[in-house]
Amino acid sequence: MPYVTVKLLEGRSDEQKKALAEKVTAAVSETVDAPPEKIVVFIEEMKKEDYAVGGKRLAD
Repeated sequence: MPYVTVKLLEGRSDEQKKALAEKVTAAVSETVDAPPEKIVVFIEEMKKEDYAVGGKRLAD
């Protein structure tokens, strides 16, 4: 059973997250020949205050 975690900055709509889950599931199913009903997608949202690139928080 494949498990996929997608981490995103917060702010996506429910429709966007639904589409993401559907497309990730389809891609994993096609790539590893797993049935879609066995694929688990976790979408983790992060606040800009909790994410940094190059030593600088995105909120700053």
